[in-house]
Amino acid sequence: MNSARFWIGIILLFAPMGSALAEAGFAAVTVKPGENGEQTWSLSLQALVLMTALTLLPAFLLMMTSFTRITIVLGILRTAIGTAQTPSNQILLGLSLFLTIFVMQPVFEKVYDSAIGPYLDEELSVTEALQKASEPLTDFMLLQTREDDLKLFLNLSGSDELDSHSDVDFFVLIPAFVTSELKTAFQIGFMLFIPFLIIDLVVASVLMSMGMMMLSPLIISLPFKLMLFVLVDGWTLVLGTLAGSFYLS
Repeated sequence: MNSARFWIGIILLFAPMGSALAEAGFAAVTVKPGENGEQTWSLSLQALVLMTALTLLPAFLLMMTSFTRITIVLGILRTAIGTAQTPSNQILLGLSLFLTIFVMQPVFEKVYDSAIGPYLDEELSVTEALQKASEPLTDFMLLQTREDDLKLFLNLSGSDELDSHSDVDFFVLIPAFVTSELKTAFQIGFMLFIPFLIIDLVVASVLMSMGMMMLSPLIISLPFKLMLFVLVDGWTLVLGTLAGSFYLS
């Protein structure tokens, strides 16, 4: 009963304020035309767009950056070594995230210099800033996308032949880029799998010749695979190769 009275009192307290705001016509969302035809969004609408963009940030990170290739290769590497959950998923994702930031830093700097910085200085409108921000990302994705994958999605979308890659629609480029990244990641993973597979085959053959068929080859081969990976400085080679596999110019 006391809680019901409390909420009724709160409603009665704020009811006059709500009617006053309604009478004043509080404009939460407004779009004003500019001098050159551009549109200026109100602060409330800009905050709404920002919060919506934050919900799409995981998809943006996965689909439009180097994160996909890196995390898939690291996952295949862990499977090839045979260490099950070591390193853990959290470590692999964290390593993939920071390596992605390292690889994408030149692109992010271009986005900031051409779009975010001028927008914060009120030199660009929201629509102009979004257009400027998409250009460095488009250039990066085009450099990593295979021609065959791009042509496939252009044909599926019904688009005609383009005079320039800069004319590619953003929502056609993204699936083509992701397809190319998946293909490249599996190619790198295949190359990583070969030396560890050879060790497994050698150990299995030796155990078979010794009549130790009941002993799991994984128990014997795992120390040898770890020793090989450490002796060749495997993490440096893998991470360096991954970072160098992206074309940024």
